[in-house]
Amino acid sequence: MKRLSIFFSAVLLFGAGGARFDEARKYYHLSEFGKSLQVLRDVPQKDAAVWELIGQNYYGEADFKKATEALEKAAALDPSNSDIHLWLGRAFGRRAETSSPITAPGYASKARQYFEKATQLNPNNLDAQSDLFEYYLEAPGFLGGGFEKAAAVAEQISRLNASEGYWAQAKLAEKRKEYRTAETHLRQAIDAAPQQVGRLIDLAKLFTRQGKHKEADQSLAKAEEIAPNAPQLLFARAEIYVKSKRNLDVARQLLKQYLSMTITPDDPPKADAEKLLKQAL
Repeated sequence: MKRLSIFFSAVLLFGAGGARFDEARKYYHLSEFGKSLQVLRDVPQKDAAVWELIGQNYYGEADFKKATEALEKAAALDPSNSDIHLWLGRAFGRRAETSSPITAPGYASKARQYFEKATQLNPNNLDAQSDLFEYYLEAPGFLGGGFEKAAAVAEQISRLNASEGYWAQAKLAEKRKEYRTAETHLRQAIDAAPQQVGRLIDLAKLFTRQGKHKEADQSLAKAEEIAPNAPQLLFARAEIYVKSKRNLDVARQLLKQYLSMTITPDDPPKADAEKLLKQAL
């Protein structure tokens, strides 16, 4: 009887923890990071998945130090998990962006190492390949970046996903100031995934950086036909208007609408929208 009692207690404990984890995950996907963390604190036995979600929540709250600490615990429990290493790379990357010039290089190097590890653990992890590509593309050579490395990863991305591969080729071309080639590749990315508004947004941003505002607006209009109420599109339109210093009244309306919407972790943080709103005043 004693053994049965222990067994049933364990089952109840596991079931309660699983229910809490599901609840926390729902809050996370609604960008309710504080509520998700509150639920996760009560999970009695924290496994790798729980620590990973804790880290993702802290990342969403822009507490990147706590994010790396939680994700390191997750990686220790599940060292072969590619996604955990991807999130560690992202968290250390944000720590590099938000820290002092003294500590930033060390965090950046850790980000690169975790991105590389994530792709080694699972070469088919498209998100990891894409983040590693962007690191190589943007980081200076002394931090492990470089166009040749980025180009090699772009080839792997192309093998995994045609649209993402064209996007990577476009980024490379723009870095080399080959703007027509970049535009061609982005149009190929759009053709490969015609329902993805993200590629149309990328094309609009490329035009904006070249001062081609009419072409940028045309690309945004096509995106609006596909997903008129997509939060990422509202934010992108506002961001483009603010950065190009035009249609600021419209930008303010879009940002206020965005701040009132329910968003997901894949959408830009509302803190970014608040910053843009101040710039649009």
